[in-house]
Amino acid sequence: STPGASTPGGFMQQALDNAAATAPVWLRDWLQDGRGRWEASAMPTRKTEDWKYTSIRPLQQDYAVACATAAAPLAMDIPELGGYRLVFVNGYHRADLSSAELPAGVSLVRFADADEHQATRIRQHLGSAAGRDRDLFSALNDASLADGVFLEIAEGAHIEETLQLVWITCSPRTACSVNQRLLVLCGANSEARLIEHFASDTPEQHTFTNGVTELLLQPGAKLEHYRLLLEEALAMHVGGVYVRLDRDATLDGFHLALGSTLKRVDVVVEHRGPGAHCGLGGIYLPRGREHVDYHTCVEHAVPHCTTDEVFRGIVSDEARAVFNGRIHIHPDAQKTRAELSNRNLLTSADAEVDTKPELEIYADDVQCAHGATVAQLDETSLHYLRTRGIGEEEARVMLSFGFINEVIDSVRCETVRNYLRPLLARRLSRDPSLTRHLA
Repeated sequence: STPGASTPGGFMQQALDNAAATAPVWLRDWLQDGRGRWEASAMPTRKTEDWKYTSIRPLQQDYAVACATAAAPLAMDIPELGGYRLVFVNGYHRADLSSAELPAGVSLVRFADADEHQATRIRQHLGSAAGRDRDLFSALNDASLADGVFLEIAEGAHIEETLQLVWITCSPRTACSVNQRLLVLCGANSEARLIEHFASDTPEQHTFTNGVTELLLQPGAKLEHYRLLLEEALAMHVGGVYVRLDRDATLDGFHLALGSTLKRVDVVVEHRGPGAHCGLGGIYLPRGREHVDYHTCVEHAVPHCTTDEVFRGIVSDEARAVFNGRIHIHPDAQKTRAELSNRNLLTSADAEVDTKPELEIYADDVQCAHGATVAQLDETSLHYLRTRGIGEEEARVMLSFGFINEVIDSVRCETVRNYLRPLLARRLSRDPSLTRHLA
């Protein structure tokens, strides 16, 4: 059968068979369980609530397993970032492009290289945030898990160097799939900054990335997490970020998605200990006929936790964006403070956005707010700029950039901010001369 049918089809058969043949022995039962859940699940259709506005029809093709390649990857450098970098090309580790030494207080092991002690440690934490009852594509990730990365920050360690994981796809001819899995354990009272950077090294892609990242923050831990989806427009990506926050832990998360044929990201945060804080910021910029879908869910299960979530989208041409943000306040989660904001700008009459902010509250002593807007460029502001001698197209670019500038300013890492400003300015205009004031 094919995607869109009642059960998952064979479009990922090669990836499943390859994982079964190459995965470490200690992961085999994990793969078998994932495969059972994958094959027993129904493919989402437009009648599936979480996929109501996103079709998986673009996935209707057979995918070969991505091959190792010696191609020199492009667009992976963030100038002046420094720190430690680990690079994968088509899912294969590239030692020649990666840093040689880790900062003190950081340990990193690939699943395929884990010894017995490391394997036990990974199995102890794997799935702690993602669970085994998540969506269909999480099951597919489990079923295809031949390799992954386990990153651990030692208890009490304050890591000043940035940790960057680069996932690069390269598929100029045949459709191929890449399975990405990252497990991060931040020890008690530790601090670190982590960047996940997804990019392409060829102008045309026929790749499908299925990615899962788990972030486990123990009591008092602080983590800055950036997930930058900067792949080429034909590269498809379905992924999830699953977070577990213990007592007094703090996550500052930032998400960026340039559009593609299909991009779907689920972000699930669970407050497991009192005093935890979650800050989520995000920007999505589909254009042409691209599609971006963000589904976020923050679970407040305990009291005295806070959430601040802000997502901005600019949708151009005939592109489509979907945003579904949910904050769930459980009965025991008294003294919660949670806010959710989603604003969208349509720069074309043919652009479309479907936004649905949700608050589900079962506690009575909380402070919560949510809101969403969909608008077009303000004609008064546009006229004002025109009367100051600024051309119409340049004025539109300036106003669009101003719409997302609030979220860019909230990015804590100055180096990342300096990297994003010119990148997003170029994204907003196909004429580089129009962005000279913004970069």
